[in-house]
Amino acid sequence: MWISRLSLRDYRSYRELDLEFEPGVTTFVADNGTGKTNIVEAIGYLAHLRSHRVAFDAPLVHEDAQMASISALVNRGQRHAVVDVSIQAKGANRARVNRSPVKLKEILGLVSCVVFAPEDLSLVRGEPAERRNWIDTLVVARNPRYASVIADFERALKQRNALLKRLREERDPGLEATLDIWNIAYAEAAAELVFGRIKVLADIVAPLQENFAYIAADARLERQGIQARYDSRIDYAQADSAGECQELLLAALERRRSTEIDRGLTLHGPGRDDLALTIGDHPAKGYASHGETWSLALAMQLAGWDLLSSDAGSTAEQPILILDDVFAELDTGRRNRLAARITEAEQVLITAAVDADLPSGLEGTRIGQSRLLPVEST
Repeated sequence: MWISRLSLRDYRSYRELDLEFEPGVTTFVADNGTGKTNIVEAIGYLAHLRSHRVAFDAPLVHEDAQMASISALVNRGQRHAVVDVSIQAKGANRARVNRSPVKLKEILGLVSCVVFAPEDLSLVRGEPAERRNWIDTLVVARNPRYASVIADFERALKQRNALLKRLREERDPGLEATLDIWNIAYAEAAAELVFGRIKVLADIVAPLQENFAYIAADARLERQGIQARYDSRIDYAQADSAGECQELLLAALERRRSTEIDRGLTLHGPGRDDLALTIGDHPAKGYASHGETWSLALAMQLAGWDLLSSDAGSTAEQPILILDDVFAELDTGRRNRLAARITEAEQVLITAAVDADLPSGLEGTRIGQSRLLPVEST
């Protein structure tokens, strides 16, 4: 898969920007603050319907506008589609495919990309929510219907928490009967999400280990090995289906029923789970060096790209690979190994502040600062 044309209107710093691309490697080399990250962020937004930099959409709209738009011509072998998203400063976003309006979630899967950026250090150092978001992004990328599963889970969790807070104030038998109904709705969506995560983790562990060992090839042998496991208060190890996960979750909710009512809060489910990452004999969080943190975060994203590429089955369906200001933080050995690794992708987009940040010998198209400076309309 590759994008041959990208148009931005009132997106962040850009009033108007039109770019054309070729397959292979394209590097954006410009000073910090020029807007190069805005470009790759926009492509990531088409793929995931969210930014990898901010949690909500308002900052994506130019400060003097009410709406931003992203449009891309996406090529998958001999198939082509124009995908458009309009991001509203206030109100619901809209989407089109080949000029025809579609539901926003219907564009999921039409653009596939994996983004690695400095923010991804939080995958190792940050809170569990960062790692949950990473694995959920892969779950949805593999099967876009999980976007609706996640929405159902979040809606049921919100309703269940509101009910628990009411029960904390008043233990009404009628309300407790309602809790039983919400337990089933919550557990059904939550269990499906948990099982989706477990399946992704089972498939991604091997490429994750291989990528980390490759990137950290000059580290001590005992620091080249990593492990990743699903970390939950509920033991799902023997669960072979979403239905079995649901039974385990319902049993846990029943055991903690009084405690949850006393606290007015849901204490079990995918919103409480984590991904436990280990380097050698120690947890990555708190023990990994700066270089190991970069290597592990990068290995996680490359493993995601490997997983989605394997699912795709052909170069025409491979995700686009985006590396946003990554090489500057790597030593020469890691830079060169990463550069050799990324050539497998049909399209790679790289941002860098200066040419010196890029590996020597990296070939491809270069787009410089003069082409990227935002143009204000008059």
